[in-house]
Amino acid sequence: MSSKIINIHSIFLFLQKIRLKMNDFTYTILLILCSTLFAFLLFFFAGKNSTNITLVYILALILTSRYTDSYRYGICSSLVYVILVNYFFTYPYFTLDFTLSGYPITFFVMLIIALITSAATSHLKIQAKLLSEREEMLQKADKEKMRANLLRAISHDLRTPLTSIIGTAATYLESNTLSDEERTVLLKHIYDDSTWLLHMVENLLSITRIQDTETKVKKTEEAVEEVISEAISRFKNRQPDAILEVKIPDELLVVPMDPLLIEQVIINLLENAWVHSHSTHAVTFSITHNSEEVAFHIRDYGIGLPPEQISSIFDGMTAVSTQTIDGNRGMGIGLSICKTIIEAHKGSIIVKNCNPGAEFVFTLPKEDCYEC
Repeated sequence: MSSKIINIHSIFLFLQKIRLKMNDFTYTILLILCSTLFAFLLFFFAGKNSTNITLVYILALILTSRYTDSYRYGICSSLVYVILVNYFFTYPYFTLDFTLSGYPITFFVMLIIALITSAATSHLKIQAKLLSEREEMLQKADKEKMRANLLRAISHDLRTPLTSIIGTAATYLESNTLSDEERTVLLKHIYDDSTWLLHMVENLLSITRIQDTETKVKKTEEAVEEVISEAISRFKNRQPDAILEVKIPDELLVVPMDPLLIEQVIINLLENAWVHSHSTHAVTFSITHNSEEVAFHIRDYGIGLPPEQISSIFDGMTAVSTQTIDGNRGMGIGLSICKTIIEAHKGSIIVKNCNPGAEFVFTLPKEDCYEC
C-alpha cells in the first residue's frame, strides 16, 4: 500500500516538474493530447465503453484546473472534452450529435468539476503563499533575534579582553620598575587575550558566513575519526594542559559535512567543557551512532549549568547574564555558533546536566538531507 502511495506521489511530482517548464496554454493542450491518446488506447483495447473515456477526461480536467492559474482553461477544457467524447467515442463515430440524451448533463458535470477544482486550487495557492510569507517573516525574525543576541554577547565578551590588553600594555609601557619575570607575565596576558580575541573573530566570521548566504553548506564525505583527530590537535594547541578521554567506535564512520565548521564546533564545546567546568577531571569525548545519524558526546565533571539557563544557552545571551560559569569570558557566542553550524548541517544539538557536570550532544545525519 505504501509503495502505491509513493508511486502516485512520484507521478504528481513528475507532472509538477513538467508543468513548471511550460505556460498554462501549452500545459492544457498537452493534457488534451495525452488524455485523448490514452482514451483511444482504452477505447480499442479495453472495450468501447464511453464511461471509461469520460473518467479519463475528468482526470485530465482536474489536472488542468489544479495546475493552471485561470478558470478559463478548466472551462474551455470541459467543453473540448465533451466534444471529443461525442465526436470520437460515441456512436455514430466521427460525428457531432448533441441531440443524444445525457450530453447537456455531462457538459454541466464537467463544468462544475472545473469550477470547483479551480476555486479550490486558487484557495490553496493563496494559503500556500500566505504560509510561505509567514515562514519567511519568522526566519527573518529569528535571524534578527540571533543578531541582537550576538551584539549583546559581543559587547560583553569583547570588552573584557580588550580592556585587559589595554591595561596590561599600559602597565608594561609606563612602569620602569618591572622585573624581566613580571614583564614576561604581562606579555603572556596580552598574548592570551589576543589569541582569545582571534578565536572569537573566527567564530563570528563563521556564523556570519552561514547566516548571510542563501547557499547551502558545502559538504563532503568525511571520516569522523579524521575530523575528530584534527579538532583535538587544534584544541590541544590552545589548551595544552587539558585532559581528554576519547572513545571512538572501531568501525569507519563517514558523514557528509563541512569538516572545518564541524572541527570548530568540537573545539568550542571542548573548550567550554574544560575552561568553564572548573574541574580537573578529564573531559570525555565519545561517539555513538545508529542507522540514521552519528552523535558526538562531550561530557565534563564540573559544576554543571544553572537549570534556568539550559533552555536559552544556545541563543547567544549566556555571556551577558552569567558570571558563575566564567568571570571573564562567557560562552554564549561560541554556543550560538555551534547551534547555527549544526542546524545548517540538518543536525541537532542539546545540553543536559549530569551528576556531576554537564553533557553537550550534537548529531549529524549520515545521509545528506537537504532534499528531504
